[in-house]
Amino acid sequence: MNCESHRPQPRGLRATRRWFLEQCGIGLGKVGLATLLAADLPQLGSAQALATEPNQRNSPSGRAKAVIHLFMAGAPSHLELFDYKPELVKYDGKPLPPSIIGDQRYAFIRSDAAVMAPQFKFSKHGECGLELGEPLPQLGSIADELCLVRSVKTDQFNHAPAQIFFNTGFAQPGRASIGSWVTYALGAESKDLPAFVVMSTGAGISGGSANWSSGFLPTKYTGVRLRNQGDLILNLANPSGVDTRLQRESLDLVQSLNQQQRKLLGDPEIETRINSYEMAHRLQASAPELMDLKSETAETLQMYGCQPDQPSFARACLIARRMVERGVRFINIYHEGWDAHSDVVGNHRGNCAATDQGTAALIKDLKQRGLLDSTLVIWGGEFGRTPMVESNASLGRSLGRDHHPQAFSMLLAGGGIRGGMTYGATDEFGFHITEKPVHVHDLQATILHCLGLDHQTLTFPFKGLDVRLTGVEEHHPVLDILG
Repeated sequence: MNCESHRPQPRGLRATRRWFLEQCGIGLGKVGLATLLAADLPQLGSAQALATEPNQRNSPSGRAKAVIHLFMAGAPSHLELFDYKPELVKYDGKPLPPSIIGDQRYAFIRSDAAVMAPQFKFSKHGECGLELGEPLPQLGSIADELCLVRSVKTDQFNHAPAQIFFNTGFAQPGRASIGSWVTYALGAESKDLPAFVVMSTGAGISGGSANWSSGFLPTKYTGVRLRNQGDLILNLANPSGVDTRLQRESLDLVQSLNQQQRKLLGDPEIETRINSYEMAHRLQASAPELMDLKSETAETLQMYGCQPDQPSFARACLIARRMVERGVRFINIYHEGWDAHSDVVGNHRGNCAATDQGTAALIKDLKQRGLLDSTLVIWGGEFGRTPMVESNASLGRSLGRDHHPQAFSMLLAGGGIRGGMTYGATDEFGFHITEKPVHVHDLQATILHCLGLDHQTLTFPFKGLDVRLTGVEEHHPVLDILG
């Protein structure tokens, strides 16, 4: 072993084993430790470890260059909005046939609970004849841009696991979210804004930050949550007495110390800290400009139905469009509050009023600016709702619907998706999928495919496994919905 001394042995002391190994650069102890950690940390210098700066990555090869995921947390009812079932009218107030329910159990209703008819009228829209519930008139106006998938299914029954599963492919926290996978694989086009951004409107998010975590990937790929009112990020302004020069000199000193530690320890999380300091510095200039909606025309603000300084889902959608223009790769907007265990009519009227116009305006705006073909837009929740009614006097609930993972609907537009089509079908009660089932993992594979990524080969070494977003079972992109 070639041992080049980096510091002199203290005089008058015998050479210790610790001193000897430290002077060897990569000593026996470090070799042994590296072997033990190999399952959890990729080797230093590999493409998967200390990845190159995002702006140095290759451009994606898919039609989509960016994704805007409008996550309707709480789970909208497909039976009220997307999948009209006349048979439910016939069975209204009666139990479903036992052959339909089987041994399915529910958290808040009995399996023999009475059927509830659809609570809204449906009508057809566009040249394609897309059928939607009446609370979504603005989405109806762009029906020929939309792909409605009526045959999505999930493995999870409760909100937090189902939301985390939809975003990370795994029901428990700790795995990398799809936004993290995408930015890990493709990087960012912008130096001044994060590659992966998260915003939220409405009530709380059941799955929390696990929905946009980087999991086992370096934390530089975690989604950056921005506020939907006031400053995007707090404390963007320098404190009194700190000018631009002093701040830059301070950051340079901290970066120099971090670089030394990274070379000494080889810890990829030090790279995350370096990037975080630099991104925060750049956001001081880029965030105020991004949020300045006064530069938008009155016609644009009217189309979205938002005010520049008033937080709303529509305002978040407009900011998302501005982010795409500035090179942000993946954007999550969570609108919470769809969990209609009671009063499905009031719940859905309110949530549709909050989201319908903004969603439609976003898609129209992207198309007008030539960005829709390169931006994949997704709209939907974590599962569907039961055809049976939920009414529980002790909980103060009536005329609601329980959780339903066996079948639900999602909307997609742009980014290589074929517009003006409906894909898949459920049975006459909206209970089981009868045609072209789409598992959540299939949908994740489709999103990656639109970005030019293969879900089977996009992996990361973790605990001795090459882990991927879509799990170990066989899943495929839904090629039939691609344009």
